[in-house]
Amino acid sequence: MEKFRRCIILSSTRRAKQPLSQKGMLLLLMILIVLVALSTFVIVMIFGAPKSKYPKREHLPPEAVETEPTTEPTTEEPTEPPPLVSYPAKAENFQQLNEQLDSEHAILLDCESNEILACKGSESEHIYPASMTKVMTLAVAAEHIEDWDATITITNEMLAPLWADNASMAGFQVGEEVTMRDLMYGAALPSGADATVALATATAGSEEEFVAWMNEKVEELGLKDTHFVNTSGLYDENHYTSMTDIALIMEYALMNDMARAALSTPDYTTAKNDFHPEGIYLTSTMFNKMYGNEVQGITIKGGKTGYTDEAGQCLVSYAETAKGHRYIVASSFGYNKWQPVYDAFKLYGIVTGTYPLEGVTDENGAVAPAT
Repeated sequence: MEKFRRCIILSSTRRAKQPLSQKGMLLLLMILIVLVALSTFVIVMIFGAPKSKYPKREHLPPEAVETEPTTEPTTEEPTEPPPLVSYPAKAENFQQLNEQLDSEHAILLDCESNEILACKGSESEHIYPASMTKVMTLAVAAEHIEDWDATITITNEMLAPLWADNASMAGFQVGEEVTMRDLMYGAALPSGADATVALATATAGSEEEFVAWMNEKVEELGLKDTHFVNTSGLYDENHYTSMTDIALIMEYALMNDMARAALSTPDYTTAKNDFHPEGIYLTSTMFNKMYGNEVQGITIKGGKTGYTDEAGQCLVSYAETAKGHRYIVASSFGYNKWQPVYDAFKLYGIVTGTYPLEGVTDENGAVAPAT
């Protein structure tokens, strides 16, 4: 019996040591594959599939697939920027004026439609601008000044030539330090040539260099009938403009806040200093002659007068309706200081139909508005 038991144990031990058959190995491998697949599925369901470092490429139709150009791309010539102002056309209801105005030359410009509504003489004929020149001086200076509290010392070299030419002055004295802000108002209100020369010297180093800037601005604006020789408007046969050009210069100056403020202020007092303990009280040569509300329906907001023997009495101004519609009037060669003022009233009256202009009436005999 003991011998029989040992035979059974020996037989079992030998079977255990025998290697798995090929069929058993295949079965075991299949079990492992199933387990790995199940584990991967569980991981994906829990954490999501790992993102590829390469973007997925969409299948696009053949016509949507970008291809390299077969020819070299053409290069376009650089285009010049559009002008800041543009020459106006005559309105359909344009009025050619003659005896209705006292000034020899005049123009009424609608800034919104960029149309000339009325004109006396030729809108492109050369005229001498006198101190209307200072509108361009203010515009160019304002573009080059960053600190309005910066100062410049007035020198004898600045003032002596102006005294010799009997130029209009704001009243600054040799040795006085004047701020850029005070110079702007000194040029605009009392029409001070001392202020324009000081502005030119402070910004450009000399009046000659500043005048070069002014003429560069003429080209930049595309003006056809303007050339400057000085900053103040003193007579020179090569210092000229036209009715259209001076109106466009005013339109451009109004784009600058400081230039517009100087041209629109009735009175101003400069900073106090040792030369002027109370400052200099400046008044507008235009608002000395008008309030600005004389024409019902429109307000004259600002402007610049001018006078030389060759230019006569001049005035360029701008006005706005209650809705902000802006117009510009310019005139030259009036025979007394009041003619440009009343001519401005008449021309703005064409817009509103509220100021008498002899010879311009509607079918009922009333003054005919232009718009």
